[in-house]
Formats: sequence, C-alpha cells, structure tokens
Amino acid sequence: MQKLGLETLKSHLWESANILRGHIDSSDYKNYIFGLLFLKRLSDVFNEEAERLLKTTDNKKIAYEDPDEHEFFVPAKAQWKHLTSLTHNLGEAINKANDTLEEHNSVLEGVLSAIDFNDKTRLPDETLAKLIIHFSKIRLRNEDLEEPDILGRAYEYLIAQFADDAGKKGGEFYTPKEVVSLLVEILDPQEKMYVCDPTCGSGGMLIQCVHHLKCRGRNFKDIVLHGQEKNIGTWAICKMNILLHGLSGARIEKGDTIRGPKLVQKGELIRYDIVIANPPFSLKNWGVETAETDPYGRFKFGIPPKSYGDFAFVQHMIAVLKPGGRAGVVLPHGILFRGGSEGKIRQGILEEDLLEAVIGLPPNLFYGASIPACLFILNKKKASERKGKVFFLYGARDFQEGKNQNKLRPEDIQKIVTAYKGYTTVEKYCRPVALDEIRRNDYNLNIPRYIDITEEEPPIDVQKTLDELAELKEVRAEAEEKVANFMKELGYKV
Repeated sequence: MQKLGLETLKSHLWESANILRGHIDSSDYKNYIFGLLFLKRLSDVFNEEAERLLKTTDNKKIAYEDPDEHEFFVPAKAQWKHLTSLTHNLGEAINKANDTLEEHNSVLEGVLSAIDFNDKTRLPDETLAKLIIHFSKIRLRNEDLEEPDILGRAYEYLIAQFADDAGKKGGEFYTPKEVVSLLVEILDPQEKMYVCDPTCGSGGMLIQCVHHLKCRGRNFKDIVLHGQEKNIGTWAICKMNILLHGLSGARIEKGDTIRGPKLVQKGELIRYDIVIANPPFSLKNWGVETAETDPYGRFKFGIPPKSYGDFAFVQHMIAVLKPGGRAGVVLPHGILFRGGSEGKIRQGILEEDLLEAVIGLPPNLFYGASIPACLFILNKKKASERKGKVFFLYGARDFQEGKNQNKLRPEDIQKIVTAYKGYTTVEKYCRPVALDEIRRNDYNLNIPRYIDITEEEPPIDVQKTLDELAELKEVRAEAEEKVANFMKELGYKV
C-alpha cells in the first residue's frame, strides 16, 4: 500500500474546503475541517492499536474496550465507521461523538465540543455526508504516513491557507511563519528550557520552537511548552495542532492572560527561560480595570492607557521571565514613541536595562494589519558588552512583495539574525545605541532617530546631462525646420 505523502494530504484537505464553500464563511472553515480531521485521525489510530493488540491476544474486549491500552480511547459511537453508517442527523451524531471522546480522554476536555456541527442551516446532512465521504478516502494510521510529522505539517499548511482565505480575521489566530521563524532564530530555544506563549493563537510559535530543536538534532521532547489563548475556538485549534504534532505534554490554557493568567503554580506565576508572543495590536478592551489591583504585581512600570494594551502584554512577559530569561514580542510601531503613561513605562523598562533590541519589520506582513510592526527583544541578563545599550535594526527594506501580504525571504531572516548576533554597526541598517543617547531623545525609540534610513540619491552625471540636453536641442531644431517647410508648402508665410 502506498503511503500518504504531504502534498497529497495537503491537496485532499484543501479540497474539503471546497465542499464547504457557499455554505459558511471562509473564516469558519478551519473549525469544521480541523474537527473532522482530528476525529478521523483518532479513530484510525485507535483501530491500528487495537489490531496490533489482537496479534498478541484473542481478547477483543481488551483490544477495543480497555482505555489503558490506547493513547486516546475511542468508544464505538465515536468511531469513524459508525459515522459512515448514518444518513440522517449527522451533525448531532458528530457532536455526540466529540462529547464521548472528551468524556473518555481528559486531555481533550473542551477541545472538540467547542465546534458545533449540529446547525442544519449552515451544515445540512448533505454537506456533512460529502465531508465524511471525502475524509473516508484517506486512512490516517501511523503506518499509512510517509513521515511521523506529516499530519502536523499539513495542519500548519491549512492554518496558513485559512488565514489567507479569511483575510483580516486570519490575523486573530495566525502569525506568518517567516516572522515566527525569525523570532525563534533570535531567541534560540534549547533543551530543558521552559517556553511560553501567553497569546498563543493556533500554537505556531510553540511548535516552531520544537522544529528549531529538531533541525539541530536535539531532543525536542525535552522542552516544556506552555501557552494561553483567550478565544475558545482558537484555543481548540491550538490543542489539536499541538496533539497532531505529538506534543501531548504541552500545557495550553484557555482564558484572558491579562485579566486571569492561568499558568500559575502555588499561587505564583510560572517563570520561563523564553517567552514569545504576537499579542493583538493596540488592544482597546485589555483589562485596565483589573490592572491596578493585579495580585501578581505585573505592572510595576505603570498602567497602560485604556485604549492601548501593548505594554500590558509586554509587562506580563517581563513578569514571567526567569532572572536570566529572554523574550521576543511582535508590536506595532506606536509603542516606540507614544507618550503619556506609555512613555513612562518605556522609560522604566529602559532604565532597568531590560530592552536588548528593537527590530523594524517590512510593511504589510500580517493578516488584517498593514501598519508597520517591530520586534522587542527583552533580556533580563544581557551580556556585558550589551549592557546599557539597545540594538536598533531597520529591516523594512528587505522582503518579497506579494499580492495581499509581503513576505520575509530566508535571506532576509538570516540577514537580521546575523546582524543581531554580530552586534556591530552597519550603515543605514543597524547599530548599538547607548542609553545616554536614548535619554537625550526623551526615551523615544523611533528607529529613524538612531538609524539613517534616507535613500541615497544617485550621483548626477553632469556631462551626460549636458549631452542629453544638446541632443534634445538638435531634435527640436529639426522638428521646427520640418514644420516650417510644411507650412511653406501650404502657402503660409513663415
């Protein structure tokens, strides 16, 4: 039997979106397709495990009814073959299958029931039957896959495609992979580290940390991954994404990170070696009403304004870093120069020497946000040569222009990472700046204050310009002579 390859799987999964077109908004495709993909995967692997058990025992009850013998236990009513036997009320049956799976597998609690298939106005039986038939064409057992991580990679592809298809809404759950790769390369997570994404969306940043270790031949399972996500639907997608990548040990909490952080232990915030995030840009309703009485003391530098939550997330990230921890966060450019309470917070962070680098990114990289963005790199234990300085980098010129979104190329990412690690001055691109200079600029971090970003005008070739003018005079003289001769022929006096 030919094994399932990545391109075949990607094509098959994207075709499932075509079945849904015209029935629901494209921004909602992901919920139903991911839900069915996950359900089919669990069912197929359960049967694979049961058949393997039957080779060592004749007791079918052990093979099919003993939860201890399976990574995920799939009761009969939740198995794919049961769903394929039905013709009516398919949405209700899928909901019941998901509820049953959650009852028997605590790690799935709230993940599958977050998706409601029982809405016949949007998902009539005919549409669901087509989807079930479509997913029945592929088998997703471990033995059927060309490589162990193929489902996780196909899942990432779908998340990116759905973000593109969803347009502005895509930015709520997906950060472009190139930006994620850049941040991870800069932060360089290692084995045994505790890593957290407090606004984890669909989990791409945490998973990229695992890819980073894999690519270097490190033990990717020897890393602690934590995340929190406010949107319940996106949280469910993140959980499925994490599980499909074989990262069942990751802790992904649901809830508002600012109003109610869930990554706590014995009443204290868990501390991390690396914190990485792309929080919502300039969030208005971020929780200012709870900040003044925050039980964790996260807002030591000040309370951000009600209409801009950027520094609320930055201060949370600082608060959960270990003494030698580092953080990377995607932010809008306004955070670099806005005054008022944000200016005071910025001053406090700078005076404690926590900000290591400000990296300006190209325009229009993010779904639903064409405003310029930058990276804040925070470090609680800077190297001696970096103390009392901030490294500024203007990376806005280097990108591949796209129809809807621009994109960082591998060479653009490498250029930024090399400059950040080298920590030297490159004219019109990057340089370390002493805190005294930043103080003189009233703690304004706007990149053009420190990097000359003006484009050089090409030198004027005076002789070439004179030659061109002379040539134009000759052409004009010839034209005037031709017009005069033509007028004479017509009998006019010239």
